[in-house]
Amino acid sequence: MKYAVRSALAALALCGWAAQAGAATGIDTQARNAIVVDFETGALLLDKGADQRMPPASMSKIMTAYLVYDALKKGRLSLEDILPVSEKAWRTQGSKMFVPYPGRVKVEDLVRGMIIQSGNDACIVLAEGLAGSEEAFVEQMNEKAKELGLDHSHFANVSGLPDPNEYVTARDLALLARRLIVDFPEYYHYDSEKDFTYNGIKQGNRNPLLYKDLGADGMKTGHTDEAGYSLTASAVRDGRRVIMVMGGLPTGKARQQESERLLEWAFREFNDFRLVKAGDTVDQAEVWLGAEPKVPVTIQKDVVVTLPRAARRSMKATVHYDSAIKAPIAKGQTVGKLTITADGVDPVEVPLVALQPVAKLGPIERIAVAAGYLVWGKR
Repeated sequence: MKYAVRSALAALALCGWAAQAGAATGIDTQARNAIVVDFETGALLLDKGADQRMPPASMSKIMTAYLVYDALKKGRLSLEDILPVSEKAWRTQGSKMFVPYPGRVKVEDLVRGMIIQSGNDACIVLAEGLAGSEEAFVEQMNEKAKELGLDHSHFANVSGLPDPNEYVTARDLALLARRLIVDFPEYYHYDSEKDFTYNGIKQGNRNPLLYKDLGADGMKTGHTDEAGYSLTASAVRDGRRVIMVMGGLPTGKARQQESERLLEWAFREFNDFRLVKAGDTVDQAEVWLGAEPKVPVTIQKDVVVTLPRAARRSMKATVHYDSAIKAPIAKGQTVGKLTITADGVDPVEVPLVALQPVAKLGPIERIAVAAGYLVWGKR
């Protein structure tokens, strides 16, 4: 059976359900690989080779930071702890925070050096302090990657220095970025700091979006000859967050221009629409042979759907029951589904559950109902 949802419900917009808006058309980017996703719904706004392997360069540090934050949150490490600097860390090439050797550095300084200054030396000091060696820490990175569902990524070092066994996908990086924000909000603020001075050397955050009024608050840039200019970024406007990953851009200027352009597009062209909150009555479903003739049905999670703004007018909500709902019915039992449709996007289906239990009629009442159905065609 299929019923149109009542007009009061259909007039509302959509709410906490992971839905796909579908890869948008009409925009391209110089990036070899790119993905733009809505943070709350996971809606895919742009996909350009998002599942192709690419070298992460310093964007690998997002995974390094994830493990460091995890250790901090679990109490295995403190921001006030002091870690020794090895000769390996001191000699490491690429971007540096310029740790002293011999020397010892506070963990919070190392975190800032890793995130803001993109210090490869800071990453190694943290890895050796937590796991004993960079190699042991990298094993933990790959274990965590599997746990988080980064199925197409592999790490060979903690800093993103070129290595044939160091690769990611744009989609995996977007997932990792989201998990870092969700799992460690108490440490994510380091990503938005614009500069850090250590050992008498002041360095600015390499994320170009932080210096513009775009709502950007992280994450990480990357650059090697093979990787090109890359960026994983997150930005918030009016409570809505977007995550973007770009790889393989030809210049730093292109990275700045393209990232700004795509962010503006994502916030301008799409919006999150909210429908019913969990627990709100969506419909009154008829019950066969129940002590009550109808049962109120609801959804278990708030539903949020990301749609192109132009598709809002075509949005429709419909409830479906595959067959008669027979008593007894338990509270929370799935009895049907709510389907949301709009022009140019994939349908969204949400399970409908009973808001309250409904007992089955006794034998005599059931006979009376059956007889009434035979005679009158209704209960």
